[in-house]
Amino acid sequence: MSTPKELRYTEEHEWVKTEGSRVRVGITDFAQHELGDIVFVELPEVGDEINSGEPFGSVESVKTVSELYSPISGKVVEINEDLNDNPEYVNESPYEKAWMIVVEVSNSSELDDLMTAEQYEEMIKAD
Repeated sequence: MSTPKELRYTEEHEWVKTEGSRVRVGITDFAQHELGDIVFVELPEVGDEINSGEPFGSVESVKTVSELYSPISGKVVEINEDLNDNPEYVNESPYEKAWMIVVEVSNSSELDDLMTAEQYEEMIKAD
């Protein structure tokens, strides 16, 4: 399973890529593997305010529906429209094609609470 070193991670299996004052968010390779085949992705609207630790959407697989938890507080400035017609991208390419949202960060200190790739790998090994 892939855990890119340049990203940060949450206990709920989201990844975060910092892009200046914005972050790009998706779910990890581990998460998509655990969920199975993704058939639907529900995302917030552009302009929505989201809060760290709170749900911002969901992914539906053939097995279950799982909430997506925001790793950071801020305003949604972009959503990945491709996932509406191609939810399978989450399984095929969780770090490239299947990013979910871009957020204009309102409190950058929240990034310090996220795990490094090494910390995330230790957490999933313990499961």
